[in-house]
Amino acid sequence: MLTEMRIEGLGVIDEALLELHPGLTVVTGETGAGKTMVVTGLQLLAGGRADASRVRRGAERAVVEGRFRLPEGSLAAKLASEVGARLDEDGSLIASRTLTPDSRSRAYLGGRSVPAGMLAELADGMLALHGQNDQLRLLRAGEQRAMLDRFAGEAVSGPLSAYRRVRQQWLRCCAELAARRDQSRELAREADLLRHGLTEITALDPQPGEDAALLAEARRLADADQLRQTAALAQSLVGGAPEGDRDQSSAIELVAQARRRLQAAQDAALQALGERLGEAAAVLGDVTAELSSYLEALNADPTRLEQVLARQAELKRLTRKYAADVDGVLAWARQAQQRLASLDTSHEAIAALAARRDELATELAGHLTALTTARAAAARQLGSAVTAELAGLAMGQAQLSVVVYPTLAGDGDQAALTVVGTRLRAGPDGADEVELRLAPHPDAGSLPVHKGASGGELSRVMLALEVVLADADPVPTMVFDEVDAGVGGRAAVEVGRRLARLARSHQVVVVTHLAQVAAYADRHLVVDKATGATGLSRSGVRELDEVARVGELARMLAGLGDTDTGRAHAEELLAAAGGDKTREWETLL
Repeated sequence: MLTEMRIEGLGVIDEALLELHPGLTVVTGETGAGKTMVVTGLQLLAGGRADASRVRRGAERAVVEGRFRLPEGSLAAKLASEVGARLDEDGSLIASRTLTPDSRSRAYLGGRSVPAGMLAELADGMLALHGQNDQLRLLRAGEQRAMLDRFAGEAVSGPLSAYRRVRQQWLRCCAELAARRDQSRELAREADLLRHGLTEITALDPQPGEDAALLAEARRLADADQLRQTAALAQSLVGGAPEGDRDQSSAIELVAQARRRLQAAQDAALQALGERLGEAAAVLGDVTAELSSYLEALNADPTRLEQVLARQAELKRLTRKYAADVDGVLAWARQAQQRLASLDTSHEAIAALAARRDELATELAGHLTALTTARAAAARQLGSAVTAELAGLAMGQAQLSVVVYPTLAGDGDQAALTVVGTRLRAGPDGADEVELRLAPHPDAGSLPVHKGASGGELSRVMLALEVVLADADPVPTMVFDEVDAGVGGRAAVEVGRRLARLARSHQVVVVTHLAQVAAYADRHLVVDKATGATGLSRSGVRELDEVARVGELARMLAGLGDTDTGRAHAEELLAAAGGDKTREWETLL
């Protein structure tokens, strides 16, 4: 629920604070006072487009700030937690939007800077804004289908989910089958190239890391004489050569002499160093033994060198074609085997794929039929419920029907599906088109709602739909911007009564110019405009008490103002609305 909204520097509103509560809140004011800026502020909080022209002239920026009370465990609460938004001390969440004259816009959520789209995601679960543009949305077939699906709930969402799951599999299967048939020649050529490469690699049978091992062995074989000389010299220096110069001592002998001298000393530190020289002598002995083993194993066989160089040349032919090294060649071979398995263009493979496509098509047709059946049943219920509401909105003879009809597939349609002998277009939402039709009276034919309804009738149709859909709409706050346009007299009273009924389950905010609607409010806010010393107009928002409310309603009733007649009429209107609301509650109890 939205508990508070602060507006600063937006349009004619210099600064205003709106305290909002559960129930029905109406916002009224003179034409041009800035009532619609309240809705504009809510649109900005909902992530709507930021229009720099809305910044008040002379202001550095426009600021809109809203305080939301989030239901525990709601999607909005989870979203706020995911972005790291901080809650206020009372557990509420503050969202804000700033806009500068140079069109720079910033959004904040719980003290953190976020993209404006993040506010839109939050608003999806918290706010529903309805204005005259929503009436235009009703004219679009996709919106009408979405409205029907929302009304139907699980009865449609279940079959729709199953349909979408199978549709994805069916589309993938159809695309793969078409690719294999239409590109069989190219696929066959690709398969031949892959088989040739795999044959070449298999014939040489390279082993992981073989190229690196061969390189090391080739270097050792090529430098065998030099390596032998180096190792032999090192061996004689460390351990002494068997036939070497007896006058030249080896490293082991010199270390041994030093050790004996140190151990003979009568000093503990020198004796300890002598022990360490013993360890060094052991290490030198190990090195001498390993040098002997190295010399024995060192191979200078020219034949082996030729074999290694020949193997290297064979592997280089593979690495030039397929990868930078042998490990890359082996990886290419694995990928080629997988790709080759998917390029099976044999008659058997294509037949198996076609059979799978037909199997999925049969399953998809079943889900599509179930979806259409569910929508048709929901359409009858929605039409009856809205028609009943229209009767209470001074359209007692009107009949609203919700028509569900199939979308036929065109030539070459990739999503064509045959259902009971008819080619339908299996789109992501099914094959159903939904159309709202209105017959204003029994003698009139049923026409699409945008053709069969006047502006005032269209407003009442939309309000009736909202009342019927209220239980299916999880959004706690609903805002209506002059949806009563074109409505007057008894119909205006019924609009107010419906909005009050809607406010029993939702927080409802209404911008209105009709006293009959405003009389049903639980709280009445008025936007006042005044001209300052600078000549600039500025507006503010204040809540009316009972006395001031009577005066505002009198003004709205044909501009009667504070005359006795006007106030008497306003008091009568308030009393009638209060009685209606009381009877509504008594009926519920």
